[in-house]
Amino acid sequence: MPIVGDYMSMALTIDDVDKENREFFGYCDKGEFRLQRGKESGLLRYPPTTACPWTTDRDYDWVAVEGKGTVHSYAEVHHAIQPAFKGHTPYMMLLVDLDTQKGAPSEHEALRVAGNLLTADGEFAPPEIIKSVGIGTRVRMVFKHVTDGFSLPQWVIDEGAEQPAEPWRYPQE
Repeated sequence: MPIVGDYMSMALTIDDVDKENREFFGYCDKGEFRLQRGKESGLLRYPPTTACPWTTDRDYDWVAVEGKGTVHSYAEVHHAIQPAFKGHTPYMMLLVDLDTQKGAPSEHEALRVAGNLLTADGEFAPPEIIKSVGIGTRVRMVFKHVTDGFSLPQWVIDEGAEQPAEPWRYPQE
């Protein structure tokens, strides 16, 4: 039976055959960030897949990973396409380099996870917080519950981490 949840008035579904995503989002719903580690390559991967992208090996283990990292890139959304997001504009989407496995399997690679920037209480970050975040900002993962067995990974500013004096941002108007 598919997992079906409502997130901001949008139906989200994980089908029965999507074993890897069911497991991934199930761990997120338990407050655990876990990634697949290929048994042959020993490398972690994201997003969840049926086979290792480096060796095509289908054997893997789920490994607990610390959900902390650095903003690699971002987008400020001012014109939401989805009606449910219009009341939250502007909002920020982050692409975060995890601290785990950075620079592997090559010096230019990292595990990168996308998500929205939220406040500590789980709401979309307001404009004054958005304006303080840029490339280099340290963030930590939080989980936004959708339904039983399904939570989404999202990001908040890591208040306990050393932050850059001025993270790089696109020029502002």
